[in-house]
Amino acid sequence: MKEYKLNFVKFLLDMKALRFGEFTLKSGRQSPYFLNTGMLYTGEAVARLGSFYASAIVDRVKDGFSTVFGPAYKGIPLAVAAVQALYREHGINVNYAFNRKEAKDHGDGGVIVGGAPAPGDRIIVVDDVITAGTAVRDTMEILKAQGNPEVVAVIVSVDRMEKGAGDRSAIQEIQETTGVNFFPIVTILDIIKFLQTVPEKDHGIGPAMLTKIEEYRSRYGVTSHNTA
Repeated sequence: MKEYKLNFVKFLLDMKALRFGEFTLKSGRQSPYFLNTGMLYTGEAVARLGSFYASAIVDRVKDGFSTVFGPAYKGIPLAVAAVQALYREHGINVNYAFNRKEAKDHGDGGVIVGGAPAPGDRIIVVDDVITAGTAVRDTMEILKAQGNPEVVAVIVSVDRMEKGAGDRSAIQEIQETTGVNFFPIVTILDIIKFLQTVPEKDHGIGPAMLTKIEEYRSRYGVTSHNTA
């Protein structure tokens, strides 16, 4: 596992954004783990989170993009933190942008705040966790109406890699219908590998919980699809 991925799992555990136990998801499933990026609200946490997003962008997309777009509302701080880290740590100076929930009809007006996309621009979308994929599809429609720039990738924090309504995950379905690549900073398989290889004393997750996670994946999990 690449170092930034390993450090990201440790970061999520240290910040208690990744928890283990019994959690009822919006889908009604009983999950043995839960990711709450809402726990990452301090200046330090946001700065480090931006650094991890920047590392994933440089690792998976390389360069050749002009804007990092964050869908309102959770994507807004992600986009700002990511462009700061791209400049500070990698010397890449690009725009950030985000959408308003409602178009503004006074002042500067419009739906987009920040570096407005234009035809020919190459956009990276950042989001936290994809569930049904509704927010990403809405973002694609917003961008299409704002000059129709090319979306080259979507970066998310964690891919749970589990089935939606059918046998495919939301990420798999969106990738196949849009042709846009989704790159998570880590997947649930990376998290499992971390828990298996790092001594239990360093994270407190024992074999019994690992077995529950594996059982949950055997019921709801999907295989990776261009997200390794």
